[in-house]
Amino acid sequence: MSSKRKGYESTQKPNGDLCEFLLELADYERNVSRNIHKYNAYRNAAAALGEYPTRVKDGNEAKKIKGIGTKIADKIEEFLNTGKLTKLEKIRASETNVAINLLNRVTGIGPAKARELVDDGILTLEDLRKNQDKLNHHQIIGLKYFEDFEKQIPREEIVRIEAFIRKEINEIDSEYIITICGSYRRGAKSSGDVDVLLTHPAYTSDTQKRPDLLKKVVNQLKESQLITDTLSLGDIKFMGVCLLEEDLPHRRLDIRLLPHDQYFCGILYFTGSDIFNKNMRAHALEQGFTLNEYCIRPMGSTGVAGEPLPVSSERDIFDYIDYEYKEPHERNV
Repeated sequence: MSSKRKGYESTQKPNGDLCEFLLELADYERNVSRNIHKYNAYRNAAAALGEYPTRVKDGNEAKKIKGIGTKIADKIEEFLNTGKLTKLEKIRASETNVAINLLNRVTGIGPAKARELVDDGILTLEDLRKNQDKLNHHQIIGLKYFEDFEKQIPREEIVRIEAFIRKEINEIDSEYIITICGSYRRGAKSSGDVDVLLTHPAYTSDTQKRPDLLKKVVNQLKESQLITDTLSLGDIKFMGVCLLEEDLPHRRLDIRLLPHDQYFCGILYFTGSDIFNKNMRAHALEQGFTLNEYCIRPMGSTGVAGEPLPVSSERDIFDYIDYEYKEPHERNV
């Protein structure tokens, strides 16, 4: 929900180095070239390669993997033969490219803002610190904690953050339900941030908005000194910073409030992975349903979606579309 690069744990895998250069190319296409099609192609190829069980020997083998086309396979071939990639060397040699990618890593700074800053001669974090008048509140906080946010959060720390949040929320109202999603729920050893989904039986898609349900939780976590900074707070989403203990880094924390009847579709979506979600949505369409982060609906004969179906667990969604149930740790595709 919040990390700048939604990756996966690639470094220990047989093709980890290949995944890393593909993700670097993806960052370039998103942040500098602004080519979302190529960005998605590189990310999909990296994800597919990350799950491949053995070391690829050449471009031909890579091309046989679903999600890797001829052009990307050629780049893999070049990298395997030479240990480097001409396109990547040129990107790294460009001061502008390097600066845009660096500034884009500051939470709150997107590709357009990063280019605007570089055009103003701001090329480093030190330059940025001297020009904070050009930044909004979110970006200033992102710069303040840049080094902390760059560090991965060990799973054990998120387990403790989750326990802390549950304890504090139960003190307000034991009917609250929370789930930490993203790569953490898929069993990752570390994650980039903490993504919390929150709901309460008193809030459904048929009732009035209940911003008080989110604000009570945020206020409680501020009072307990877990939340140290607020990036933004709306009716359904909080974005901010948390600190579990003084000797640990500050971490990015997002809390999203969902209606109770949409909660399990939300959990499925925000657990990911991106490719697992895409595959599942495609299967749903083949079975005559439309599936998104809010609900699952049957498609009528005229192609118009019907009313949302009742969902009381993730398994309900899998059952509706006759899709083999996968535990969260099995969704890392």
